[in-house]
Parts: sequence; C-alpha cells; structure tokens
Amino acid sequence: MTDFNGRTALITGAASGIGAACARWLDSRGVARLILVDLDEAGLAGLHLSCASERHIGDVSDPAFWDQLEPTLERLDHAVINAGIAAGKPIAEESFDEWRRIMAVNLDGAFLTLRTALRAIARGERGGSVVVLASVTAVKPIPGTGAYGASKAALAHLAKIAALENAAAKIRVNAIAPGGVDTPIWDSDPNFRALAADIGRDAAIGTFAAGTPLGRFAPPEEIAGTIGYLLSDDAANITGTVLSSDGGFSL
Repeated sequence: MTDFNGRTALITGAASGIGAACARWLDSRGVARLILVDLDEAGLAGLHLSCASERHIGDVSDPAFWDQLEPTLERLDHAVINAGIAAGKPIAEESFDEWRRIMAVNLDGAFLTLRTALRAIARGERGGSVVVLASVTAVKPIPGTGAYGASKAALAHLAKIAALENAAAKIRVNAIAPGGVDTPIWDSDPNFRALAADIGRDAAIGTFAAGTPLGRFAPPEEIAGTIGYLLSDDAANITGTVLSSDGGFSL
C-alpha cells in the first residue's frame, strides 16, 4: 500500500467509529499531519496518534466554522468526509424538524466540508483525493430510513459531480457505501437499543448482521482500510465511483 509520508489529511467525525479508524490507519502509514473535526471533545482528546494533529471541536453544518478553518489549511492532500448522524421513522411519521436535523449534518455538513477540502487541495496544485461516506441505504431502499437514506443518496451523487468538476485539477473524489458497521451510531437507533438491553450489545449486533449474505458487520478498521486505498496513489485511476462494502446486503 502506498504510504502517506509528507501528506496532510482532513477527517470529520473523527472522534469515534470509522473516522477514528481512518485517523489511526493514516497515522500508521506515515501521514505527516491530520486535521480532525468532531463535536465530541473527549473522544478527540482520547485519540492517540504519533503524527502531528490539529483537533477542532466544531459543528460541520455551521458555515462559520468552515469560514474560520479554511484560511488555516495551508496544505491539504486528502479528506475523509465522514461526520453523520442516524435516525429512522416511516416518512409519514417523520417530523420536519427531524428531517432537517439529519439533512443539516449529513448533507449540508458534507457539502461544506467538501467545498472547503476541494478549495484547499486545489491551492496546492499537486492534486489529491477525497472520500465521502455514503451508505448502503443510498442504493437500497430500507423502510424507516427516509431522511438518512435520502441524505446518503444525495452524497453519493454529489461525489460523482465533484469528481467530474475537479478531474482537471488532479483531484479524485469517490464515495464508499458501507452496510452494517459496528460503530457507536447503532446506539442511537431505538430498536437496536431495545434489543441490546434485552440480549446484550454484541448479541444485538450479531442479530442485525444475520440479515446480510456474509452474516457479519464490518469492524470500522476494515472500512478505514478501503477508504485508505481510495485515498492512496494505488487508486490513481479511480474517481467518481461509489464502492459498496456491505457484506452483500445490497444484492
């Protein structure tokens, strides 16, 4: 795997789950500097890395946060646009406030992050790469995921548009569409919480994972490895793709 010596990468949602796994993966492959963003101050502080890092407590859906951060990005080579929240109800039962809450983080926040990253990478004139976190719900309709699935489908398409717009600047943009991943986001699902309270969290993960052809959920480190590949020079000919990593769930 190509190393990341001398490179700088931005990761949102970096305090836990896939974002934290990406930070550790890049750190282990020689990245020079990480710019980490999350609302979870304790989670960011607890992330142990050997590389130089900047840790920013901020709301990705706040344009003022990015207006303040962007001028400090003197060099940027890569970005992982990962911050997101999950909630689920049938569309007929969804409140507009909840719809907007999910869209604000998952779509508005991703747009603001992507815009900032593209500008910063382009200033370096070296090119670079971006990976956007979509979801299997972007390609497979699942009841009760109206807002979440719609936000992730929009992200997958946004990545393709960004790939076309920025190819001449040598900036590659791809999306990854994970299925079930064992991250803290499951703990925000009331159905999962109820099952976990009854049979334990590990057993609940196993129950949910049984619905995939491979019968498993991925650990965040597996998804981080795939993201790292898409970021790396080994994927130099890949742009505008939405790569599924879902254990066959979308089949």
